[in-house]
Amino acid sequence: MSSTPYVIDQTQARELLARIDVPQILRKLFRDLAAGRAVQPAQQLVEFPQGAGDFINYLGVLAEDGVYGVKTSPYIVREQGPMVTAWTLLMSMQTGQPLLLCDAGELTTARTAATTAVAVDALAPSNAKRLAIIGSGKVAQAHLHYARNLRDWQSINVYSPSLSEDGATASLLQALDPRVQITDSREAAIADADVIMLCTSSAGPVIDPATLSKPALITSISTNAPRAHEVPPQSLNDMQVFCDYRLTTPGSAGEMLIAGEQHGWDNRAILGDLADLLSEKVQRPGYDRHVFFRSIGLGLEDIALANAVYQLQR
Repeated sequence: MSSTPYVIDQTQARELLARIDVPQILRKLFRDLAAGRAVQPAQQLVEFPQGAGDFINYLGVLAEDGVYGVKTSPYIVREQGPMVTAWTLLMSMQTGQPLLLCDAGELTTARTAATTAVAVDALAPSNAKRLAIIGSGKVAQAHLHYARNLRDWQSINVYSPSLSEDGATASLLQALDPRVQITDSREAAIADADVIMLCTSSAGPVIDPATLSKPALITSISTNAPRAHEVPPQSLNDMQVFCDYRLTTPGSAGEMLIAGEQHGWDNRAILGDLADLLSEKVQRPGYDRHVFFRSIGLGLEDIALANAVYQLQR
């Protein structure tokens, strides 16, 4: 017997997400992944002919919750700039029927930032004091929201080239946390930072870890432009590398692909992923050199949040 799924638009998704402890849902997800109660296939790239764009499909199964899901996200090349949208479909593993179709824009922003926050909590030194955020858009704002209480930050520096001419966004960031300082250069933002969160849509390097004055935790999300990366690929050879999921991230993360092809880096050098860290299968790193955390975004993250939204909507 067929059923009609709930359809959740962006506004509804935003309202429902505000009622959810997103980081806690993701922590449970990664523990389930470590325990074999969840399945995360590799993301699927479907390219359009003539370089006109692509779809990236993110799949996953949450066995304990009895749901399968897929987020599908197009990257559509246009003269006025690329269009990126995303929708998540949730299906029952018991009936095979669709449960939810949700605009994934808000889910993606929340899970991207909260995954970084979970990683920062697991990887950053307990005495980290200086946080730097590169980027100022919705994803950067969400990173600030989820990370601001993870440590006793004495300073939170934010830099984006557009901020000098965008007083409204600068005011919004400072309203999220009074410790936020808008810096006038990337170099000033990251000076003496303990944690640097890269929250940009750049397809190429945003910072060079080799220029930093001391070892730091650097987190990167990048974008779904082909082989996008926020640090120079060769820098992976000099850092302790972690990721969201070691079985899938190296096959998609731009800097990892390029580092393997051109700079002799081996993905077996990855020290652990979030499933390892949250199940305590690997230790927190020491800071004799930089620590790099790379997130590509997992289907399971979207599906876990979609399931939480579905449960609330019911």
